[in-house]
Amino acid sequence: MTTEECNTALYKKMFAEQDAFRDWLKSQPPEEILNHAYEYTIREDILLSLEFQDLSAEQATALMSSPCPLSEVLKDFEKLETEHMSVIWECVENRADKLLEIQRQARKETSQDENRKLTIHEKLQMMQPTAPHKHTPKSKGQER
Repeated sequence: MTTEECNTALYKKMFAEQDAFRDWLKSQPPEEILNHAYEYTIREDILLSLEFQDLSAEQATALMSSPCPLSEVLKDFEKLETEHMSVIWECVENRADKLLEIQRQARKETSQDENRKLTIHEKLQMMQPTAPHKHTPKSKGQER
């Protein structure tokens, strides 16, 4: 078999394994499904990696010899120390920083808008003619 054929055969075997897992999962109560959500997602990611990468023919054949290659790869993955949580935390921090910047910009624009309103209001007041000082007639007793 060619390398491509070996990889395709492996993918099909692992896909069938995932289909069986999915069917089993769908028959479970909701709480049990939630208990396996992470496992399901990682298994899907493993399959996805096979869509975009090729193993050597020897590697694919070696995995094909396993009765459950997808489950075995998952078990190995779960033992790895990954930077998964670091990446998530970085994403949380980046999102918070973006929102802070948006909020700062909004406050700055609001402040500038308020300043513009005051300035316009002040200009309007300055443009209005001042009322002439009214001369109040003096009462008869005050006349000279």
